[in-house]
Amino acid sequence: MTPLIAIIGRPNVGKSTLFNRLIKKRLAVIATKAGTTRDRIYQDVLMEDYNVTLVDTGGLEYGKKESIEADIQAQAELAIQEADIIYFVLDASQPLTVDDYNAADILRKSKKTLILIANKCDSKESEEGIVELYKLGFGKPLEVSAIHNSGIDNLFQSTAKSLKSLGFKEGEKEEEEAEKSDEIKICFLGKPNVGKSSLVNALLGQNRVIVSDIPGTTRDATHTHIVYEDTKFSLIDTAGLRKRGKIERGIEKFSSLRCFHALDQSDIALLIIDFGEKLSKQDMHIAEFILEAKKGVILVINKIDLAEDESQRDRYISMIQRKFVFLPWAPLVVVSALKRKNIRKIFDLSKKIIDERRKRISTGRLNSFIKKIIYKHVPSGTKQIKPKILYVTQSGINPPEFVLFVNSARSFHFSYRRYVENELRKEFGFDGTAVKIVYRNRKEEGKR
Repeated sequence: MTPLIAIIGRPNVGKSTLFNRLIKKRLAVIATKAGTTRDRIYQDVLMEDYNVTLVDTGGLEYGKKESIEADIQAQAELAIQEADIIYFVLDASQPLTVDDYNAADILRKSKKTLILIANKCDSKESEEGIVELYKLGFGKPLEVSAIHNSGIDNLFQSTAKSLKSLGFKEGEKEEEEAEKSDEIKICFLGKPNVGKSSLVNALLGQNRVIVSDIPGTTRDATHTHIVYEDTKFSLIDTAGLRKRGKIERGIEKFSSLRCFHALDQSDIALLIIDFGEKLSKQDMHIAEFILEAKKGVILVINKIDLAEDESQRDRYISMIQRKFVFLPWAPLVVVSALKRKNIRKIFDLSKKIIDERRKRISTGRLNSFIKKIIYKHVPSGTKQIKPKILYVTQSGINPPEFVLFVNSARSFHFSYRRYVENELRKEFGFDGTAVKIVYRNRKEEGKR
């Protein structure tokens, strides 16, 4: 199995900065405000020829009474239980605190392989701080500055030695990436507090992400891997997308950007709707984002257990279908994350949609099809230019992409473009996924 390394420490010691430095991406949200990271964030990375899974966590901090703070601590403690190696990160520029000592006691009792990391070793204050870290009883700390990229090579080397002593074998990055290319990536989108994290946990069968009735609990996009009926899935939970005008500057702004990045990485997006709630413009905006990204789509009505009877449920479903009439090809599923009702249908639908997204149609069949629909409905144009479709070919999959070579792309009215897509779906399917149809002038052939 791939070794798991958890980054542990009290809030604001630079755990997320170190995490981003090690994975060479800005995945975890970074801010000077303590407690920015709430969920466990997983990312695979290559360290000295070892494939490892790195976990960023919320800080270990005590004396808090709020339930959300207790949840953060529970998430960090779960990461400790799962980990093979623990990076215990401390701020070398600050004196040790009670929370540092408490965290040290927890980590000592875990009896896990531990690497003590003195972060922020880029100031005069850090010299005295490094000496003080010996009081924790973990020996000499590794001196790093995550923000300035110093000491990272030493950390990689120390990690490789620990992995070797634990019996893990080196692996090829290419093999791991090839294996994961078959993974179906599902992104959970919706307004805040519609039950995205609850649904992720229900599908996983465990509390992997924090669930709370406080809107905005999830700030980072969390990736979790699961196998269902021999098919690999990556579940990407995201922060709730608010109206653009209501997105606060700072952490919430960064979280929204993570949502769009998570959507870009995914194959299929779940648009989650809270049963009984009125649809808003924001729900429509999220649907537009998914369409623009050309992803697979499943409309998910959550909290169906709140329905008083079948007639109320049916009326609500009919209303949703009317509002999303521009997504007639998107399947709709009603679930209860709380009761874990009908949730496995999401996996089954996703498998069907990914098959549709990877479908290829031969050029011969496509051109026979295009002749047939032109015979049924000839494109009309202006007096100067009569639009003609010369031939068509499929140029890509996931999403399915088609190029129609024409005499004048600008002459095709949007209603005829819609007609072509509707007929394409009637003929070849592509249920559950957006398709991309490009109209290209004949003289542009060969250009991308």
